[in-house]
Amino acid sequence: MTLKVELEQEKDGRWLADVVSLPGTMAYGDTRDEALTAAEALAFRVIADRVEQRELPRPDKVEFAYSL
Repeated sequence: MTLKVELEQEKDGRWLADVVSLPGTMAYGDTRDEALTAAEALAFRVIADRVEQRELPRPDKVEFAYSL
């Protein structure tokens, strides 16, 4: 499973990482790395919840593809 992540820097300097493949899964950070780390952690939680609820089969592998 490859998840697309879009990164954007806000006018106030904060970074937003949006996991496009999982609607509503996004996170802010003071740095690009903080936003990415938070978004990836949230994505794993969403995937785990969906697997537990049997809405999604357990993926063998999860990768992230980034775009600015």
